[in-house]
Amino acid sequence: MDHSFSQDNYCYHESPVGQIFISTTNEGICKLNFVDEPVDSGQIQLNALHPFLQKAIDELNDYFSGKLNSFSLPLDPAGTDFQKKVWNAVVEVPYGKTISYAQLSTQLGQPEAIRAIANANARNPLLIIVPCHRVIGTNGNLTGYAAGLERKKFLLELEGALVPSKQLTLL
Repeated sequence: MDHSFSQDNYCYHESPVGQIFISTTNEGICKLNFVDEPVDSGQIQLNALHPFLQKAIDELNDYFSGKLNSFSLPLDPAGTDFQKKVWNAVVEVPYGKTISYAQLSTQLGQPEAIRAIANANARNPLLIIVPCHRVIGTNGNLTGYAAGLERKKFLLELEGALVPSKQLTLL
């Protein structure tokens, strides 16, 4: 069953952690983020999906089912040169691994720019595909995520970078 709803060059897709908005240009996916107030599928006129949108949906479905750990989508995010530099570095963080903001700033050759790098990461328009959820605090804590810490935790657990918290079973 297809849980995607399209209109022109954008669509909404149902995921295990909420509805996702995906948009494309003729060059590639330009936006992928979670929707705070889900759109009712009955209110969206269905059109044929742009090929980039269909590929994004297929890859997201494979990612959430554990079959995909690296996206191969054409990307076209809007951002400053600095933001794009940060996002390109974040894409290189392997599936199932995390990196701290301090490590990322050192890797980018700007160890004093931790705050600027964190701000660029927070403006990532391609959540999941540019895996900013893999960037954590220097002390190992989960820190801010535009889509919420519960989603960040879910994504890291899905990837095996975070062991799910054990829940107590009451007798």
